Amino acid sequence: MGKIKVNLTLDSEVAGAARALGLNMSRLAEAAIAEAAKAERNRIWREETRMAHAAYGDELAREGLALARFRSF
Repeated sequence: MGKIKVNLTLDSEVAGAARALGLNMSRLAEAAIAEAAKAERNRIWREETRMAHAAYGDELAREGLALARFRSF
């Protein structure tokens, strides 16, 4: 996966503190954006599949687990 240049606007105190501590702001920003994108994809998936999960939960409540009578635990 290649890298591209982007412009970010940061609070001057935040950027100064990161520089003073020798932190790699690009790497930190990339990790934070990747985590935020993952969280948003998960939120969207949960919303898109919410009705299906609710219907499955209702079915389980009504009918129980398939083959439950064969469980030995």
